[in-house]
Amino acid sequence: QLQLVESGGGLVLPGGSLRLSCVAFGASLDLYAIGLFRQVPGKEREGVICISKSGGSTNVADSVKGRFTIFRDNAKKTVYVEMNSLKPEDTGVYICAASRRAYGCSLTTYDFWGQGTEVTVSS
Repeated sequence: QLQLVESGGGLVLPGGSLRLSCVAFGASLDLYAIGLFRQVPGKEREGVICISKSGGSTNVADSVKGRFTIFRDNAKKTVYVEMNSLKPEDTGVYICAASRRAYGCSLTTYDFWGQGTEVTVSS
């Protein structure tokens, strides 16, 4: 059974940067497309940035385009998200998800979910 563990969240000033990591346990990462979702209290979980199994394709939400990038190291079973020029509206819990079936940033694409790592952007 695939398990996903996120890390790298924290408190950062507006304009700052973070690198999130999503590590897979229990299965080969190259079998899965990976998505990063943001959860904010009172709002629907939102797909932020997603990557195909090979890493050859990515899907980026307009709200983070040009600021967030995603890449993967299947040998290390890890997906990384570089978050730059962070804004207060980027605040939330960031949750990794995996799918063998499809690729994209839709919630229904994904079958396996991590617990999340919290990002707070505030001065």
